[in-house]
Amino acid sequence: MPTHRKLGKPTDARMAMLRQQVTDLIDLGRMETTITRAKEIAPLTEKMITLGKKKSLADYRQALSFMTREDVAKKLFDEIAPKYAERNGGYTRIYRLGPRRGDAAEIAIIELV
Repeated sequence: MPTHRKLGKPTDARMAMLRQQVTDLIDLGRMETTITRAKEIAPLTEKMITLGKKKSLADYRQALSFMTREDVAKKLFDEIAPKYAERNGGYTRIYRLGPRRGDAAEIAIIELV
């Protein structure tokens, strides 16, 4: 059984999309997307927050190599990760909203807890 969904895109396009969505989620704190994308974004976001909790230069550089904007990585390490210092995982929450009007894709809101 595969460990990830292909989302109808080649690997490079899929990873670029997921990197951008993880960056936007960390920046905004909440976003609306399809349920399958939300399920793919959640573990990647949790990994970035875990890196932020460690606060080493190597972890900062690793987060920078994944995220698309440096200001969001700085926000992650300075503001978001200290908020979750006492929490052991489970930093994201997914709410189902129902089908989208145009193509009936299942829509969800993913947010930081």
